Amino acid sequence: MDPNDAALTEALRRLPRRHAPEALKRSLEARWAPRPNRLRRIGVAVSAAALGAVLVGGLSFAWQEHAASQQLFTEAVNDHLRLLYAERPIEIESGGVHQVKPWFAGRVDFAPSLGFGGDDEFPLQGGAVAYFLDRKAAAFQFKRRLHPITLFVFRSEGLSWPSATLGVGKLRASVQTERGFHALLWQEDDLGYALVSDLDERELLRLGAKIAAR
Repeated sequence: MDPNDAALTEALRRLPRRHAPEALKRSLEARWAPRPNRLRRIGVAVSAAALGAVLVGGLSFAWQEHAASQQLFTEAVNDHLRLLYAERPIEIESGGVHQVKPWFAGRVDFAPSLGFGGDDEFPLQGGAVAYFLDRKAAAFQFKRRLHPITLFVFRSEGLSWPSATLGVGKLRASVQTERGFHALLWQEDDLGYALVSDLDERELLRLGAKIAAR
């Protein structure tokens, strides 16, 4: 080492050392040291944002499911009215289900399951081919006094089905009233059923229970 450098190093070593003022230390610590409260606030904010995103996503999905199931009720009422306004609302007239059911063979792409052939309270008038959303449906026409009643039977796969809201006998159906018409929706195996009329809701439920019982 150069003698001059050695002498300078020795001189610097012998200089008195002074501690920084406490005020300066506190100022530096406050500026640069981690702040637990701030970190906690940041963590809470991030958690709240993540929870909000989850809730929004869940609500959006629930709303879409509700809208899809609501569409089924609207479709059922619309199709019921469409048949009533048709020139030939009944394509096959009959008083017995064993004559009406075979008529659908080759006219719809499934075998409609219906064991109830009508009775004195709800006589079967006949049937017709209809559409329910994007698929063919077998439409059975019943009657109660002057009230026409339509039962749509269709394939249920791919549809957002509403949860059952009540049960009568073997019937587990979801019920809704729209534009003065009552609609019952239920499923059996891979088939969907929509029963629609302006008939009193309790009487319509009684017919639904008779259909489900068979």
